[in-house]
Amino acid sequence: MRSLREDRGLSTIEVVILAPVMMLFILVLVAFGQLVDGRGALDGAARDAARAGSIQKDHGTAMAEARKAAEANLADVCSGPVTVTQTSAGFDPEVDPLFSVQVSCKVRGLAMLGLDIDPTMDATFSSPLDPFRRSA
Repeated sequence: MRSLREDRGLSTIEVVILAPVMMLFILVLVAFGQLVDGRGALDGAARDAARAGSIQKDHGTAMAEARKAAEANLADVCSGPVTVTQTSAGFDPEVDPLFSVQVSCKVRGLAMLGLDIDPTMDATFSSPLDPFRRSA
């Protein structure tokens, strides 16, 4: 009878101590999951931006279409502006047959936990310049 009185309320104390630890663990898993999802989305956006730019007739239109494709892919992934930079030499197939872009943005993730980790990520992709590029 005496041992029952000494253990009384012990499970309540265990729940009070373990519940916040478990909730924090779940939040960290969700935050890192968002970072992994953001990495995949960023790689896909770089691929789409390079392809959208490589089929255009002139350099200005190519960069505009690359930005448009990257921003459309990353609308719900990034918390800041999306930056698209051309990393290839030019837009002439004689000089460089590839159209390469680097896409970068600040991915949502660890900010909701208050961790001071910079979630800025970038991805690079190259696409061959299409020999039958658009004429208009």
